This record gives sequence, C-alpha cells and structure tokens, in this order.
Amino acid sequence: MTVSAPPTSAFCISHSGQRCPEEELLYEMSLSSTNPSVLLNTGARMPLLGLGTYKLLSPEDVSKAVDAALLAGYRAFDSAAAYQNEAEFGRALKELLPKHGLTRQDVFITSKLGPKDQGKRAMQGALRSLSQLDLGYIDLYLIHWPGTQGMDVSDQRNPGNRAQSWATLEELHAQGKLKAIGVSNYTPAHMRELMQICKTLPAVVQDEFHPHLCQKELRKVCQEYGVCFQAYSSLGQGELITDPVVNEVAKNCAKTPAQVLLRWAVQQGIPVLPKSSNPDRIKENSEIFDFALSDTDMDKLSALDCGKKYCWDASQVV
Repeated sequence: MTVSAPPTSAFCISHSGQRCPEEELLYEMSLSSTNPSVLLNTGARMPLLGLGTYKLLSPEDVSKAVDAALLAGYRAFDSAAAYQNEAEFGRALKELLPKHGLTRQDVFITSKLGPKDQGKRAMQGALRSLSQLDLGYIDLYLIHWPGTQGMDVSDQRNPGNRAQSWATLEELHAQGKLKAIGVSNYTPAHMRELMQICKTLPAVVQDEFHPHLCQKELRKVCQEYGVCFQAYSSLGQGELITDPVVNEVAKNCAKTPAQVLLRWAVQQGIPVLPKSSNPDRIKENSEIFDFALSDTDMDKLSALDCGKKYCWDASQVV
C-alpha cells in the first residue's frame, strides 16, 4: 500500500527564524512556546530538544542525567533496547517526575527495537521494551537499524525482516501501546521501500545529522511524505566542536560550539537529541532557544557538508 502525504498548512522556519511561505514542511514547528516542539503526523507534539541516553548505563548515572534534564526543561528522552538502560531509565522517570511536579503525560519517551529482534522476534522485542520501561506506553518506537543482527548486510532476508518488524509495530500502534512509530538509520531507498508496504505512515525518521552530513536526499523523502526528520549525533561525535567555522560562528554569537550546532538543526525545524551525563553540559545544551543564527552563519555551517558519517552507515544494507 502506497501512502501519500496528508494535506497540510504547515510552514517552515527560515535561517533567521521567520516563516518561509514559499517552502513547506509537512509538520508544524513552534519555536515560540515554553517547550518548543514539532507537530507529528499522528497529531502529537514532540519536543525539539530531547536527552539522548546512549552509554548511560548505571542507575546512578541515569538518575543524575534525567534529574538534571528535567530541571533544565527537557521533556523528551531517547532510549533503545540496544542501550541496555530501558529499565533504569523507566525507574528514574517514575521517581523523578513527581519531584519536578510532572506526570507521565508531560514527557515524550522514545525507544527502539534492537537489531537482534528484527523480523519474527519483533513482537517479543517491542513488548520487552514496554515492560522494561514500565511507563504504560511508549510515545515513539523506532526500528533501530534496517538490517538484522547476525546477518550479512547483503542478506536478501533483510527486507522481509524489516517488513515483518514494521507490521508488528503497526499492530502495537493500533493497540495504543506505541503512540507513534518510525525508523532510525534508514536510507532514502529503505524509506521508499517502506512507503510501498506500510499501512501506517512512519511519524519520525531518526538519523545522523550535522553540518558534515546534511542528509538532503533523506530529508526530501521525509518532506514528501510528511514524516519528521530527527537528528542524532549533532556534534559529529565531538569532531565538529573544534571546526574553525563552527568556532568562528560560536564566537560571534557568544555561544558554545555545541550550542551553535544544536541551534543550526532546530532552526531548520529538526529535533535534536544531545547526550551527556554532565549536569552542567545538559543545562548548556538546553540553552539554544534564546538566540538565532543569521542566514549567513547558517549558510556557512551548511557549506561544510561533505557527506561524512561518524556513526552507523546503513548504505550497504539491502
């Protein structure tokens, strides 16, 4: 079944933060609220800023990071079965939300199906995530990787496995256990394949995105179908922090290189998931909505695009 993009009156935000009537995003973004967000094709809002939890393993580290994030105003958190921290993360939220005067409904939780559970084990894997988090439901659940753990990237069973995984996510979405579903690390080819078989439109595509990797083709596919593109690894695994252009822009803005890189993404309507266990860094990463980059600075950063991936590369997965 081919899914077409829904009609929309959404708008895009220019480099300077103004509306661009000549262009359209197929989801709405609001930078003016106290909790800037995007409106997904499910009708739910997802915060533009979320805390990534990769490499946060111990209960102490998870609790400290979640506490600092809630204090700094974060209302979205990103986990995954592969991170092996869903249980710790769920416990931390249940303990800390009341401390900050919040409820489960005030936060947006993302997790992901592990590559080892791709295919016939998808139901088992998704139900395990629901059980580990123990938060009643998951706001967004993603297929983490288009391949299957233990299989070669060229294995012709990969397309069938991810189709089976998607059907499972659609079933749990229909039951209300997964409020929105999507994918991560999919290429444009994987996305077009999914659009031919899905009954439920993916709400989000999460992928690596920073000035060295602008993902123009993948973002075009997302825009075509009204799917939100979300960024991870916004700092290029730290490589971009020392880039001379990034540092020049940061100096002119009186902001840190990390803040500039995160602002570059959200100013294009792209949600970000900076990860840190340091409370000061978590707070610093949240301070990206009180300034705007000029069109010139946005263009300087975008011109750094060289197609360089620092994380997973799924281009060889059939």
